[in-house]
Amino acid sequence: MQSTVLKVSSNRPVRLTGWTATAIATTVVLWASAFVAIRAALPAYGPTYLAVLRFLAASAVLTIYALIVRLRLPEWRDLPRIALCGLVGIAGYNLALNTGEQTVTAGAASLLVNTGPIWTALLAMVLLGERLRIWGWVGIVISFLGAAVIAWGEQQGLGLSWGAGLVLLAAIQLSLYSVLQKPLLQRYRPVEVATYAIWAGTLMLLPFSAGLPAIVAVAPLSSTLAALFLGIGPAALAYIAWAVALARLPAGRASSFLYLVPAFVLLIAWLWLGEIPGLLSLIGGGIAIGGVVIVATLGRQQ
Repeated sequence: MQSTVLKVSSNRPVRLTGWTATAIATTVVLWASAFVAIRAALPAYGPTYLAVLRFLAASAVLTIYALIVRLRLPEWRDLPRIALCGLVGIAGYNLALNTGEQTVTAGAASLLVNTGPIWTALLAMVLLGERLRIWGWVGIVISFLGAAVIAWGEQQGLGLSWGAGLVLLAAIQLSLYSVLQKPLLQRYRPVEVATYAIWAGTLMLLPFSAGLPAIVAVAPLSSTLAALFLGIGPAALAYIAWAVALARLPAGRASSFLYLVPAFVLLIAWLWLGEIPGLLSLIGGGIAIGGVVIVATLGRQQ
């Protein structure tokens, strides 16, 4: 396939190949479906059991794969970073997102997580040396305002939605995960990094697993299938695809593609759940996306 050359802050051209574009598209579609599947499974499993079941399924799939291909184990020196990736990118992110989606619609949740590129840009600036122009800071302010409008729109009464705050916390953790795994991707293949992180995150979720078999026994089959889909698709497959994208693009550039997720979420949530966020949340989402676009197109040093 032909490739398009992208200019990045390092002045070194990065090629957006067909394989990289496929990885990004896979991540966007599967992560979009995750917001809706979470809403579908939450009534039966709740935030913690859903996270545990999802990543037990993901770990099982990846363990089978690891045994077949004889996946190498990580080096001892990398275990602390892998554990941190599992903590923030798997356990912390999913517990915060699942809990937040108890009171926030799938579409609004995706709009809030869509602020992730803003957090990634800030973290990449501090930890990876990537830089922003003045327009980048303008975009960040605009995106923050949009997130505040979403939080206000998802609140049933007066004040800001606590669920929206948790989803925003999830976005920050996902951004930190994207930045933390960059050094690992210099020594390991994307599938290895994603597998290590998911295994680590699953171990951290196991303390919440007491009573899970009893919940599975009484849960509707549709809810269990939604949870298993979350583990196999948006977890195992999408995290590997995201690692592929991060291995080939700067963290901030790769994350800018995630602002496509809310459009897919709105469509899937409408078809699957008949759910559409309120007008105020949609307006806030538009503002937040506008801020992300400014950062992605005008805010980075050339």
